[in-house]
Amino acid sequence: MYQFIETIRIEKGNACNLFYHNRRLNEVRRHFRPECAPLQLEDYLHLSADMNGVKCRVVYTEEGITEVSYSLYEMRPVRSLRMVCSDTIDYSFKSTDRRKLNSLFQIRQDKDDILIVKNGLLTDTSIANIALYDGNDWYTPLHPLLKGTKRAELLDKGVLKEKEIKKEELSSFSAVRLFNAMIGWGAIEFPVANVSD
Repeated sequence: MYQFIETIRIEKGNACNLFYHNRRLNEVRRHFRPECAPLQLEDYLHLSADMNGVKCRVVYTEEGITEVSYSLYEMRPVRSLRMVCSDTIDYSFKSTDRRKLNSLFQIRQDKDDILIVKNGLLTDTSIANIALYDGNDWYTPLHPLLKGTKRAELLDKGVLKEKEIKKEELSSFSAVRLFNAMIGWGAIEFPVANVSD
């Protein structure tokens, strides 16, 4: 059994989006051990007011939390994506096993990252959920590889709408955004023209 991960952004000493991280952590644990008692991440975090732009990495199993570490976060610039297909990839749980994602990332050629297509539908990049803009609304794939915590928050707030997006429908959108717990909404955006086969 691989270990699972929650990656939490720390801003001005505060853990961002903690409600969603707690919910996902406990859903994952209950999936593998239905009788387990819920945990509260705030009981395991040691934060100080001077922590800003910090990445908190929580490693856990169905039994409980095994490691909490902190590091300064540096966002990797992404301005282009290569579409790659894999109908067998499964990353339903954010885990320490990234072998399949890493092997797909290796075939990005001259692009900064990959956009994974599964069963003809757009999913995620190797590091983030995606949203596509049609001139009116932002849409995120209905079936991402990983249901991110930031994605859940943006859906709850009505910023995003879910939709099945076929690979061949990509050109009907004008812009793409990448986002996750560490990459804020709007921090990475570029034209859909920067996505290629």
